[in-house]
Amino acid sequence: MNPFIQLGIRHDIVNAISELGFENPTPIQEQSIPVLLTGSNDFVGLAQTGTGKTAAFGLPLLELLDFDENYPQALVLCPTRELCLQITSDIKNYAKNMNNVHVVAVYGGASISDQLRQIKRGVQIVVATPGRMLDIINRKAIDFSQVKFVVLDEADEMLNMGFQEDIDSILSTTPDEKKTWLFSATMPAEVRRIAKKYMEDPYELTMGTKNTGNANIDHEYYVVRARDKYAAFKRIVDFNPEIFGIVFCRTKIETQEIAEALIKDGYNADSLHGDLSQQQRDKVMKRYRERSLQLLIATDVAARGIDVNDVTHVINYSLPDEIENYTHRSGRTARAGKTGVSIAIINSKELGKIRQIERVIGKKFVKAEIPSGFDVCEKQLFALVHKVHNVQVNEQQIEQYIPRIMDEFADLSKEEVIKRFASLEFNRFLDYYKNAPDLNATFEERAGREGASGDRFNRTGMRSEFTRLFINLGSVDDFNRGDLLGYVCNNTHISGRTVGKIDVKGVYSFFEVANDDVNKVVDGFKNIEFHGRPVRIEIAGEGVSENRGGARREGGYKKREGGSFRGGERREGGYKGNNSGGGFRDFSGKRREDRPERRRRY
Repeated sequence: MNPFIQLGIRHDIVNAISELGFENPTPIQEQSIPVLLTGSNDFVGLAQTGTGKTAAFGLPLLELLDFDENYPQALVLCPTRELCLQITSDIKNYAKNMNNVHVVAVYGGASISDQLRQIKRGVQIVVATPGRMLDIINRKAIDFSQVKFVVLDEADEMLNMGFQEDIDSILSTTPDEKKTWLFSATMPAEVRRIAKKYMEDPYELTMGTKNTGNANIDHEYYVVRARDKYAAFKRIVDFNPEIFGIVFCRTKIETQEIAEALIKDGYNADSLHGDLSQQQRDKVMKRYRERSLQLLIATDVAARGIDVNDVTHVINYSLPDEIENYTHRSGRTARAGKTGVSIAIINSKELGKIRQIERVIGKKFVKAEIPSGFDVCEKQLFALVHKVHNVQVNEQQIEQYIPRIMDEFADLSKEEVIKRFASLEFNRFLDYYKNAPDLNATFEERAGREGASGDRFNRTGMRSEFTRLFINLGSVDDFNRGDLLGYVCNNTHISGRTVGKIDVKGVYSFFEVANDDVNKVVDGFKNIEFHGRPVRIEIAGEGVSENRGGARREGGYKKREGGSFRGGERREGGYKGNNSGGGFRDFSGKRREDRPERRRRY
């Protein structure tokens, strides 16, 4: 008997999930399904990605809803279109033996008219991303007055992406007596506030310790010089011939550049970031799922919701700005009980961040050494030997060619044939790694003394081309990172692509722009006021204290004097882009009523 029967799931659903390969419930499913089947509790479930959360809430929904009625009874909110489509597909598969089950996926980047038509025909379960869902609500095209259940999946991700306000607006259209089920990989304060605001005495279930990482993931870090980062990254990839991985970068620009460099160097790689159209994104993901891509280079936002089996490695080319994001990154591997490796390539100044991550995930990182050129060549050689030894031979097809092959090799001994086959691929690595230098940072470099000049380097070893700016606006002015990006771009007419990392503080913020755009940004904010207050732009100097309540230390910022600027080094390790485009708010502090569609890239 399938154990799902014992959890209270009926036979037609169990038969469907048995055909999908569901033999035993995962821990989150085993403990949450009996609770959710009662339909009487608000619920908070904390579990890592890849542990089967979709079935944990999807199966109870199929048991509890009335499918003789064709109005929305359940709303599932999730952060990305990929996850939206995945949840929709999974629920449809679970319900394939049931009648009159209608599930609609509502997400940006697809035809809204098609989605509206599906809703109008009748739907019981709506799976949606917040931005598009709010658009449809504003068009008064859906009625949630009889919704019984709201599921917030990947709640921490939705808050990280700035969807708090959208979620508030959407949930305000649902009945007070509904039940809310919240699933999250981590439990930051923002998620705790959502639980307190929308739930009444929720049943809480934590699989493992809060915010911890998957126990099946090994965590490694490599300390390298900034100028050697890309070369070290390639060497790590070459040392793992069977790698099928996701590489995380901070920005869209960095993602694109790394992918282009890898393709130029002969690797099967491509990028995934917010500037891709839905069609381009689907094409990249199709190639990755079919494993015609070996490496997917992605930003945090673009990779959210990706569910690809058998990812062997997650490589943090740049560490995330938010510590919790590391848990989400590493959770792309070791899914469904498998093992995986999460690698961080860092400089000496980021060792403190590694220790912070260790405290959050409850696991120690292993310090690894960048392999030597000889080590890589040896690993590649035996990978080739292993591949030849285990290749499946199509006897019927190859038989007709064997006489000609034997004639070609007639003058060669067995040892000569083996040498030549091995050398086909091996010679390429021998040539590339001839006289390869040691890329591991020396003791002095690990201690933070990387070069006397104090130069900073970007990901390809070139000097940094970004300047960090201060602006006297922050979260108290109702700005998030996307709002600030839109505000800067609207007032200066620079492209969102040239804006790097954005840090929104309480009464002030920092953002990075390309060096060539610094004067344009400063000039663009001359005589600009926000709510009657002059907007001030200054270059952030070395004396700025970014972690203390917003008070400015004397001499902390280097002002523009005599038309010239000083300072402006960007932080080592890259910069972070954000939702490009902006412009979905006016910046008088009021909400724009004439523009219901929120243009958010996710």
